[in-house]
Formats: sequence, C-alpha cells, structure tokens
Amino acid sequence: MAENRKRTKIVATLGPACSTKDILEKMMESGVNVFRVNFSHAEYTDVEKKIKLIREINKSRNFNVAILADLQGPKLRVGKMAEKVKLEVGDTFIFTTNKCEGTNEKAYMTYQNFPKDVQVGEHILVDDGKLLFEVIDTDRDSQVITKVLRGGKLKSKKGVNLPNTKISLPALTEKDIEDVLFAIKMKVDWIALSFVRTPEDLIQLKELIKENSSYKIPIIAKIEKPEAVENIDKLTPYCDALMCARGDLGVEVPMEKVPLIQKRLVLKAKKAHIPIIIATQMMETMITNQVPTRAEVNDVANSIMDGADAVMLSGETSVGEFPLEVIKQMRKIIESVENSPLISMPETYVQCINERFISKAICHQASIMANSINAEVITTLTDSGFTAFQISSWRPKSNILVFSSNRRILAMLNLLWGVKGIYYDRFVSTDQTIEDINNLAHERGYLNEGDFAINITSMPVKQRGMANTMRITEYKETKKSN
Repeated sequence: MAENRKRTKIVATLGPACSTKDILEKMMESGVNVFRVNFSHAEYTDVEKKIKLIREINKSRNFNVAILADLQGPKLRVGKMAEKVKLEVGDTFIFTTNKCEGTNEKAYMTYQNFPKDVQVGEHILVDDGKLLFEVIDTDRDSQVITKVLRGGKLKSKKGVNLPNTKISLPALTEKDIEDVLFAIKMKVDWIALSFVRTPEDLIQLKELIKENSSYKIPIIAKIEKPEAVENIDKLTPYCDALMCARGDLGVEVPMEKVPLIQKRLVLKAKKAHIPIIIATQMMETMITNQVPTRAEVNDVANSIMDGADAVMLSGETSVGEFPLEVIKQMRKIIESVENSPLISMPETYVQCINERFISKAICHQASIMANSINAEVITTLTDSGFTAFQISSWRPKSNILVFSSNRRILAMLNLLWGVKGIYYDRFVSTDQTIEDINNLAHERGYLNEGDFAINITSMPVKQRGMANTMRITEYKETKKSN
C-alpha cells in the first residue's frame, strides 16, 4: 500500500496541548511534518522532553519529523500596567525607559534605546496594533511623548511594534544566543530568525551556528518587518528558507497589504529555489472550535495555491483544545487543492556557472522530463540535501523520493514540498544502487511494473559527489533489496 501522498508540509507548534507521546504520535500520523519550538514561551526541560518523545516516535515508526527552533528575536513590550488602564483618542501618553507601573499617563518600555532611535511623527503600535500612537516629542534619554491615535485598554506586557523606526537592537538578542546554543545541543533540524532586517542579521546567526556546531543547521528568515520585504532579494542568498510571518507583518505594514506581500514572497522563494512557510492565524478559531471558518479554509487553500511549501499552525496546536482535529482539517484542505491545475509556478531558470551548475541543470531537466513522460517518481541520493531543494522547487508532478544514509538530512528535508525521505546506506555500483532504490520505491507503493522512474545519481556512486547523471528507468519487478 502506498504511503501518504500529501506534498504540502504541515508545521505544528509544540505546547501544553500536545504534551503526551500519544497525542504527538497521532499528530505525526495525521500529517505533521515539522514540530516548531516557540522560544518566546519555551522552558528548556519541557522542550528537551518533547524532542526526546518525537525522536523516539520517529525511530519506532520510521518517520522523519523535523524540529524547528523559532527564536524570539528583539520583541519589544510594555511593562506591568495597573488594572483597567484605558486610553482615549487624543490623550497625551508617555513611554519611559525607567521602570514603573503603567497608568493612564505613562508605561514602561523594555527597549532602552527607544528615546534615542525614535523620530517625531513615527508611529507606535501596541497589542498587535489594537492601540496606535504618534510620537510628538522625545528627550533622547528616557522619555517619549506621544498622542493616542487609536485608543483602548492597555494591558501588561503587550507587544510593541515600531514600523517606521530604525531600531538599533541586534537581531540576535542575548536570549536568542542562549536559545541557539540550546537548540544546537538538541540537534534541531532548522532554526528560524525573527524580525530579520538585513543580510548581516542572517550572517551573524550562521556564524554562531558554525562556531558552536559541527553540523550545518539551515536557517529560516522570518519576514515580518517592512525592511525585510524591501530587502528580500538581498536576504534570500543568506538563508535556506523563508517564513511569511503574517502576525507581526500585519502590524508593521497595513494589514490589507499582507496578501500581495505573501504572493510576492512566495515568488521570490521559488526563484531562489528555497522553501517558504506561510504562518499565523491560519485556523485560529480552531483553538476553541472543532471546525474552521469558511474564510480560514479559503486562506489555507489560497496559501497552498500561491505555492507555499508548508503551512504553519501556532496556538491551534500549542494551546488549542483540538490539536489533532486541526491537523486533520488542514490535511483535508491540502489534499483537496494542492494538485489543482490552477496552481502555476515560475519557470525561470537562472544560468549561473559555478560548482553546482551541473547538479542544478540535471535537477531542472529531470523535473521537465518527469512531466513530459509522466514518470511516477524522481529519485535522488544526497549527502547534503541540495538536489532535494532543487527538485522540490520545480514542483514536478512525480513523487520526489530522496535517499540518504544521514537521518538528520532526512528530517531536515521533511519541510520541503513533495519530498519523501527514505533511509539508504548501501554504497555499491550505480546500477545496483538504482535497482535498490527503485525496489524500495516499489515496496512503498510508488512504483509498479511498467512505471517510469527518473533516477538522479553521482557517478561513481562510491565517491558520493555532486549529482551528474540522470537515468530513465522503466520499472521491472525484481527480487527485493537487502
């Protein structure tokens, strides 16, 4: 019997709602490909316990579910507020960097350089944009005087967004550095950097990983600031994936602009041959309801039809009442729309002569060939995952089977659209290897007698070099591989 054929991947956030081995296993069975650790709320002992459970299930069930460490980044907040603070439009209100309990007149701002960085006329948004302020003066030391443009209740520790301000905070805070070192210790498969603004932010994280890990951990750039949207072409060469993080993005830019930004980011990711995750409020009402709204179903479906490699759930699985049901609902939507002919992908091919040129060309041609001959599978052997990224980005109709002797690579690749990882550790002749992997594809229900397979390999296989060979095979049943 064939294994599941869902191609768009599901990222689910860990939390109290999915703490037991039983619920984690059921979520993995139902379609979770990646579990996200949100370091804004994570306790190390709890994270370590959950990662251990996930890896135990991976081993016992032969899954490759990945772990994504999502860093908090320089999240700004107000301090503790008195009860029932309500601000009215037109009020004068002070943000101070001196610790105090907030009142109707002032609030503590955790960002110490705020009075130096902010300019008169800039906007401050609090509590996901529910409250809006305009800066009318700053003493460049500890106080910023503002006018309330959109009032409401101001509660303790609510997030602050500064869409116009060039903040001087580093993208990697002290907390983030500590969290990265813990994530490396836990051997996570991906690390996501929040509030990315410039390539230097990503380079800094890459260097921190390189200095502290013997193993390359790929980086996801979370796009949630206007600067990141403007700099997107400069960011993609320095990251391994993008995340369209619509929560803070929809506060930092007018929310009506987010849909087109999302579509633009998907196209940028496809042209860079890196995956993209669409995140935030995808099925928010399922935190307390057993079924999503029609609008949420449309949102998930449209994200997939835009070309998302993965869709992400946050509170729905971390604190929601129905973590398993939301996975099942999301899977139904994915399977209903992801093979629609209405989905079109960019076909631009940038010819760049470098050491990866041959591998890139072969992956591109394999995808074209697979569609033209209706091949059931494209197979590739990989030590780095490079060919899997390339093939996935071309979105062939065939199943993409990736074979590797490195289980960490197989887990990392579980984020990629359409990629199914299979463990394979024999290094024999090219002919024998292709026979082996086609038999493994047959055992899993991907290949039947007379089906075509496109096999990408390096010759000679034993040297485990870059892909340089494409072979078309018509499958004939033979004895099973050892």
